[in-house]
Amino acid sequence: MNTEKMYEAAKEIYASIGVDTDKAIENAAKVPISVQCWQGDDVIGFENPDGALTGGIQTTGNYPGKARTIDELKADFDFAAKLIPGKKKFSIHAIYLDNDGKKVDRNEIEPKHYDTWVSWAKERKYGLDFNPTFFSHPLSADGFTLSHNDEEIRSFWVEHGIRSRKISEYFGKETGETSCNNLWVPDGFKDTPVCKDIYRGNLAKSYDEIFAAVKTDDRYNLDAVESKVFGIGAESCTIGSNEFYIGCAMKHNVLITLDTGHYHPTEVVSDKISATMQYMKGILLHVSRPVRWDSDHVVILDDETKAIMSEIVRGGYEDRVHIGLDYFDASINRIACWAIGARNARKALLSAYLEPREKLRELELNGDYTSRLAYLEELKTFPFAAVWDRYCECSGVPVRDQWLKEVKNYEADVLSKR
Repeated sequence: MNTEKMYEAAKEIYASIGVDTDKAIENAAKVPISVQCWQGDDVIGFENPDGALTGGIQTTGNYPGKARTIDELKADFDFAAKLIPGKKKFSIHAIYLDNDGKKVDRNEIEPKHYDTWVSWAKERKYGLDFNPTFFSHPLSADGFTLSHNDEEIRSFWVEHGIRSRKISEYFGKETGETSCNNLWVPDGFKDTPVCKDIYRGNLAKSYDEIFAAVKTDDRYNLDAVESKVFGIGAESCTIGSNEFYIGCAMKHNVLITLDTGHYHPTEVVSDKISATMQYMKGILLHVSRPVRWDSDHVVILDDETKAIMSEIVRGGYEDRVHIGLDYFDASINRIACWAIGARNARKALLSAYLEPREKLRELELNGDYTSRLAYLEELKTFPFAAVWDRYCECSGVPVRDQWLKEVKNYEADVLSKR
């Protein structure tokens, strides 16, 4: 049976429970997903291509063919984008600047250093997001940046944060798509500190200065702040904890970033969405896959990824929750990582739109928990795959595993020659 016939059968089955599959595909296609640039080159960037990755972050594996230049990274993502349906953004870290071979320190970055990215994105109709880089730098070598006790070092990083906001706003103005500027710092202690109050006070002061220094337009830039449980070298105390950033986001009226790997193993981000949305301006999501810790594995179509997307759709939060991916795996083909992770995020989003939302809400509010459970379980074996195949066909991207052959050909023709 061809995909069209399979889709028509699936469409009829979903219609029996009040779901319009054509509308679900249309809705899923409109929601942008921001794909991370750092998957393509193992988080090295182009500020110093020979630099080492620091800040409690590790990229494991040595698969051949990683991008070594901005042009290679653009070409690789252009290829990956042809395999991924739906509206796309590209998320850039500060260290991916185009410095034309000149020394440009973090407190000197300007919009002009990202002009080649902007031109590329506009041509392809991608949105852009930005991330200041508070790691992999001599002034972050002792594990502290915005919380540093050395005023000169702290001020250096504050200036970096201020400039990042201007660059993000520039992205938004140029592309016509609001840019999310995500601030995350690796600051923390390997062993138990006694001066947490001092370091957290420094961090709070830094954010006061960053957000007071320049006012940006929400149409073009949305700032977000991100917490973490721990990192390598910061196992005992992370200065930017969840509690710290909840307060910071509310004080400065910015987004809170919820990264799926940045909480204790018994916590899930899906449960935090409706809670934080009661009080917060909005959420920036970093969808990843932790394996026992924040290990940033490639996103799979697991229960939590589906639950996250369902919470967004059930709550009608599509305009206030900004979906981004955050993982980096160097043990397998990097373009395949982009394709697998982004396609799975899209699958989860489409699956959320295929729920009979109004029926489920009515059952729950009427206290019919038996029927609610029955429908949720039966939905697991509804013909989702046929709808996904139709979505891919309509988007002009490969159906099922056809994308893998294309990646293998690109590896043989391009990546293997690097």
